[in-house]
Amino acid sequence: MTKRSDAADAACAYRRTGITPVRGTGKLEELTGREKEVLLLLGTGLGNRQLARELGIAERTVKAHIARIVQKLGQENRLQAAVLSVLSHNVLCVDPGCPCRHSVLPGDSWASYAA
Repeated sequence: MTKRSDAADAACAYRRTGITPVRGTGKLEELTGREKEVLLLLGTGLGNRQLARELGIAERTVKAHIARIVQKLGQENRLQAAVLSVLSHNVLCVDPGCPCRHSVLPGDSWASYAA
């Protein structure tokens, strides 16, 4: 078995792979209001059926929205878009009472969700 070098262990995974999860955040303004709503919900981890139920639309429409979102944001798949959604929650969320809207890192404001 090969021992990994200390330098590889210390290097940032984003830098090593050349991939940054915030790539595409500058393109959020290109999304329609409905696409932003779908993207925000996508970040919750819900599947297409649950997203459709939450939005009151057909599952096929959810798939179409997600495909356009992925394309507009320059992502490769829905998982990358979901990660971007979580990282961009402050920008996407319009609810002034949202406890996680102004949090940079999960902290005490997330405790209410765990209960």
